Amino acid sequence: MDKPRRNLRDYLVVTAAYWAFTLSDGALRMIILLELHSRGMSPIKLATLFLFYEAAGVVTNLGGGWIGARFGLRTTLLTGLGLQTLVLGILTGPGAWLRVSSLITAQTASGIAKDLTKMSAKSYVRMVVPADEAGKLMRWVAILTGSKNALKGVGFFLGGVLLAYLGFQWACGVLGIGILIALIATALTLPSAQNHSKVKVQLKHLVSSDPRINWLSAARVFLFGSRDAWFVVALPVYLATDGGWSHIAIGAFLALWVIGYGLAQVGAPNWVGGASQGNTKPPGPRLLGKWTGLLTLPLIALSASLYLGAPPVPTLVVALAIFGVIFATSSTIHSYLIVQYAKEDEVSLRVGFYYAANALGRLMGTLLSGWVFQSAGLGLNGLLACLMTSTILVILASLATSRLRRTDST
Repeated sequence: MDKPRRNLRDYLVVTAAYWAFTLSDGALRMIILLELHSRGMSPIKLATLFLFYEAAGVVTNLGGGWIGARFGLRTTLLTGLGLQTLVLGILTGPGAWLRVSSLITAQTASGIAKDLTKMSAKSYVRMVVPADEAGKLMRWVAILTGSKNALKGVGFFLGGVLLAYLGFQWACGVLGIGILIALIATALTLPSAQNHSKVKVQLKHLVSSDPRINWLSAARVFLFGSRDAWFVVALPVYLATDGGWSHIAIGAFLALWVIGYGLAQVGAPNWVGGASQGNTKPPGPRLLGKWTGLLTLPLIALSASLYLGAPPVPTLVVALAIFGVIFATSSTIHSYLIVQYAKEDEVSLRVGFYYAANALGRLMGTLLSGWVFQSAGLGLNGLLACLMTSTILVILASLATSRLRRTDST
């Protein structure tokens, strides 16, 4: 088999494994969130549950990048799939196991598995696409990232359906069987990755010395913090309490948004550049700054509309759609730039460092989502406070992006 066909095969295998994991991860996240909310857990406690999940991601991405550089990306990818299989298997155990502490531990382990899998999949793309093929690299990154998020949305809906019809343990059992099949198939078909560093990897190499990667990572912290500050806890709890929505309705609504967000990521190269291998110039920091700044518009418009008494549901739907397209475009440019900046023999280290920043942003946003929502009095006041917090974080992301422009003349 020639190299282009072999690269395409490896890309498809990694993408399929990432798809399977994402489906199970989205479903499990929704299952645990709705299960604990039905047990009466408060928003701040729900946020605390996911804090461990996100905190694990910071350490995992750094450590996973080091492991990938030392032992190859196949090792980290299979480890992530295997750990998720173990987590789902444990959650199908006796009901006595399913205390809150057990669910927090399981969610944390799932967070470790997710970040190992994500770091491996994103790094693989850089390994099979040469850096000088910028258009192709942009497309493949967009397809991998966008399809993953679309399937995450499907996972949200699947989690709500499984919980409603099968109950907690059977739902986890079905997901466990699916991820086990993906683990076996990936282990049998994926060859060893070539991502071994040419030099001995030391702990000091975990932190990037490239100012472009550092400022891009800083912008990523605030970007994803801005999304999760209102999307992770405040929005679903608001819909359940003030809106009176059922578990399935909430899962379906969030699923449709994430699916649309993923499809926007797949299509983003068509309107930001990099969709072809011809003369189309891939996007750089200047364009990233423009798309990041645009995120303030739907946030401010939504806050003002809700404050003035606009109908909540249609207003949220329209604002979320606009926010999703802009956020997806900004995120796609982010994902392209990190794999473009990373040197081939350091790709897992640099991608790991970057997604550690991504996890830190989600950690911050998750904490703020629960704390601000509850401190502001829950309900509409809590949601408005979270939207204001999100707007501030977008401004900080824009400032970090402006510093990136000064270090990169792209």
